[in-house]
Amino acid sequence: MLQRTILRLAIALFCLFTSAAKSFELTEIAPGVFVHQGQTALMSRDNSGDIANLGAIVGDEAIAVIDTGGSRVEGEAFLAALQQRSPKPIRYVVNTHVHPDHIFGNIAFAGAGAIFVGHKNLPRAMATRGPHYLSSFREAMGALVDDVKLVPPSLTVERETILDLGGRKITLKAWRTAHSDADLTVLDPQSGTLFAGDLLFLRHVPIVDGSLLGFLAVVDELRAIEAVRVVPGHGPAVAPWPQALDAQKAYLDHLTRDLRADIAKGETLAEAVRTAGREERPNWLLFDNYHSRNATAGFAELEWEAP
Repeated sequence: MLQRTILRLAIALFCLFTSAAKSFELTEIAPGVFVHQGQTALMSRDNSGDIANLGAIVGDEAIAVIDTGGSRVEGEAFLAALQQRSPKPIRYVVNTHVHPDHIFGNIAFAGAGAIFVGHKNLPRAMATRGPHYLSSFREAMGALVDDVKLVPPSLTVERETILDLGGRKITLKAWRTAHSDADLTVLDPQSGTLFAGDLLFLRHVPIVDGSLLGFLAVVDELRAIEAVRVVPGHGPAVAPWPQALDAQKAYLDHLTRDLRADIAKGETLAEAVRTAGREERPNWLLFDNYHSRNATAGFAELEWEAP
């Protein structure tokens, strides 16, 4: 009787994961380069935290995964879908920064024998922010948070690092504080594909969790990267490069210009947040969820600029 129960449970779990893998869309955007497009939404129980774009690059010998999603459930669906595409082992799991929608799925890959990789600041960011993320997302994510265990990188990138997947080398670059203080990009020269993480937002309003001025500077520096296509952290799964930077650049420029003008006029923080950059609202999704936060952070940074 017990054996039958265990067998039924095993069959049920197999069907569950097979179903999840089939429903988890993984698109090959270039030979050996796979992308999953997340929803443009806030993390919730209903979407299992599936709001960020995730990716994988397959070499002759092994695979590198770029970000793992916003829950263990999503991470497991990603892993199952990837295993259906390639039998090769996952050698690296790269986290582009610390935000939950990109790292909460790490635990699903912890048993794959992969090396976890991130910006040199990522271990500290996970240690200091992780407990807050786990508690603050409980209301939105419910019991899904119970299955999350933070997995920090064992390999960190200070400037640039090249990872070898066998006949295919990818370049990881660490950036100054911009979207966050632990931003990392992944370039696959073989296909001309850049995984920008949250250094690039398309349609989803950009989020400033690091430095407004740093974000602006990095946008200009990103243009120098030789690629033909980019996978942003949020929005459409793939876009032409470097044209994809233009809308984000316009938003950050507009916000910075307005905040500087408000500060010069002696406006209060509340007034600046109410008006600065508001003309950008029709251009972006989730504007009302994040723009005021961006303006607040930008005002605090810019008011200390030398006159």
